[in-house]
Amino acid sequence: MVSRVIPVDPFDLVIFGGTGDLARRKILPGLYRRFWDGQMPRDAHVIGAARTAQDDAGYRQFVREAIETFVAPDKRDAETIEAFLAMVRYVAVDATGTEGWDTLAAMVRPDTIHAFYFSVSPSLFGGIAERLHGHGIATPDARIVVEKPFGHDLASARELNATLAHSFDEHQIYRIDHYLGKETVQNLMAVRFANVLFEPLWNAQYVDHVQITVAETVGVEGRGAYYDKSGAMRDMVQNHLMQLLCLIAMEPPSRFEPDAVRDEKLKVIRALDPVAPGDIVRGQYRGRDDEPGYLEAAENPDSTTESFVAMKVHVSNWRWAGTPFYMRTGKRLRARVSEIAVVFKDPPHSIFGEDGKRRGNVLAIRLQPDEGMTMRVTIKEPGPGGMRLVEVPLDMSFAEALGEHAADMPDAYERLIMDVIRGNQTLFMRGDEVEAAWAWTDPVIAGWESRGDRPLPYDPGGAGPEDALMLLHRDGRRWREIEG
Repeated sequence: MVSRVIPVDPFDLVIFGGTGDLARRKILPGLYRRFWDGQMPRDAHVIGAARTAQDDAGYRQFVREAIETFVAPDKRDAETIEAFLAMVRYVAVDATGTEGWDTLAAMVRPDTIHAFYFSVSPSLFGGIAERLHGHGIATPDARIVVEKPFGHDLASARELNATLAHSFDEHQIYRIDHYLGKETVQNLMAVRFANVLFEPLWNAQYVDHVQITVAETVGVEGRGAYYDKSGAMRDMVQNHLMQLLCLIAMEPPSRFEPDAVRDEKLKVIRALDPVAPGDIVRGQYRGRDDEPGYLEAAENPDSTTESFVAMKVHVSNWRWAGTPFYMRTGKRLRARVSEIAVVFKDPPHSIFGEDGKRRGNVLAIRLQPDEGMTMRVTIKEPGPGGMRLVEVPLDMSFAEALGEHAADMPDAYERLIMDVIRGNQTLFMRGDEVEAAWAWTDPVIAGWESRGDRPLPYDPGGAGPEDALMLLHRDGRRWREIEG
């Protein structure tokens, strides 16, 4: 094992829901990769907590299988796996009762950082938080990590925040959104605020519009019952896309510190205009061949829940007045891609006639599948025959530009969990930020429900309903192609 990074301080991380799917796929493999990379100290403890009755050996086998399944072979070796498993413990805990809490209290060491990952249903958050305090397990410096959904609407978000605040202060609560842990998302702040090239142009005077796309090829199979109660608006727009919009539109914070960054994000959310009904398109994917459509997957033939949503929104402040932000997300689309495209305006006058028109620069920031940035610029096409213009990309794929270091970039969950241990909340949502997002989202949902709007059907493998294209076409613009 080769150390490439500075280790964090010793810690005890308790994973409630330690035998669940998220722990198996993301949390445990991510912790192992941080250990393999030298960032986790050997005296850290990872404690799985769940209702299942088993001993340390049984849980270590579960962790071993998770590592062998979800960690690349070149980051696995017997010695490192055994060293990591030696740090793993297990305790059977009843989140709604009294069993196991005294045992857990005895396992958590008094002289380490304490972090508690709530990888469970939000309905259990309050009970776990109260029991951590009631049994003297959580110290004033302890951190809790909570997964989305952060409520179902504004009322439930406020209730959830109040429940957590009863046992923990805001500086102890880490609301995790894995999109904010992606390397490209963090690089967006570096590109904006560390380069004089972009920030002077980052406003309505020079930016024609912004597109934010999060497209998925998968449907809702396996989680249809849950998804049918949320839909794309609650599941994706209210959190993931909203956070990306904030990072694009926010003012420069005074310092790169958690509350300074989150203060500016909050201002963006509060500056969002209400969305007009004609600026929203909702859709449901149809079935194809042997693949079920949304209605079949959700097992609800009368469902009006959307699997696709596109909208045009405006940020009413001096920087962005008049510049639209187009957002779209959906399932069963052509490719799996998450991208932000900042489309700059055309030059005010073209000396090249018709050939020079509609050739604005585009900064494309791709979050997945291949993280990187591309800047589209116009040059002369090589060869004789006069001045013929052609668009070419200035490509900065992280895998190519950073070489072997790109392969060492941690997964979003890895990065965020280590930020929890460090006590860095920059990439985590604050309670008032969550509530502001719901305060904007709720009227949008209430509007289409009161009108009785039904989502439009769309074929899988495409770009969503045709009406979504018109959101831009009527403004003389076009969506960027969804390409994997």
